[in-house]
Amino acid sequence: MLVQNWMSSKVISVQPDTPLPKAGKLMRDNRIRRLPVVNENNNLIGIISDRDVRDASPSKATTLDVYELHYLLAEIRAKDVMTPGPITVMGAETVEKAAMTMMDNNIGGLPVVEEGNALIGIITGYDVLRALIGITGVRNGGIQIGVEIPNRKGSLRPVFDLISSFGARILSILSANVDDDTRQVFLRIRDLDNRDDEAAVIEAVRRQARLLYWTRNEKSFS
Repeated sequence: MLVQNWMSSKVISVQPDTPLPKAGKLMRDNRIRRLPVVNENNNLIGIISDRDVRDASPSKATTLDVYELHYLLAEIRAKDVMTPGPITVMGAETVEKAAMTMMDNNIGGLPVVEEGNALIGIITGYDVLRALIGITGVRNGGIQIGVEIPNRKGSLRPVFDLISSFGARILSILSANVDDDTRQVFLRIRDLDNRDDEAAVIEAVRRQARLLYWTRNEKSFS
């Protein structure tokens, strides 16, 4: 899964001299929490978050009148509150790496750039969730089976062959190493024609590998 396939390519951005009130309005109107700051060549130079806007705005307890407030805010520019040189990700990198970068740095989104630091998109935690839903096939419903197997070459083939022997179709496969010797695998299979067949598959898998769990999801058309 590449970032360029899951990012939002229609990025709302501002320039360094954009007034703070305009930046805040853009975020509110478009229900976004961050604005990339670009120069005249669309090269990324910084990023503004909704928190940056709040922190730069005068407190409600201020003694300034409304005209002074408007004047003060209008004098603050994007370049005054942005975080320069923000953490980025390339479009050709994986969604998994973007997710890891966001988690490790406790941020909710990353500007996506190409060579020369040109802004081409933005990827957020929401986009990562969309990707997860897409690769798991959960919207197609079916049964997910979690098994634990030895972490060695060919250990999955008997499980695959077993499921295939019942005419079950595998929709997705996810895998995670527990340690050097053990691996957990999460298989999603399409619903079979009747529940007796499903029960037979699950029981057969239980005999072939250590069954962690099984669960059924209904189709979702959201």
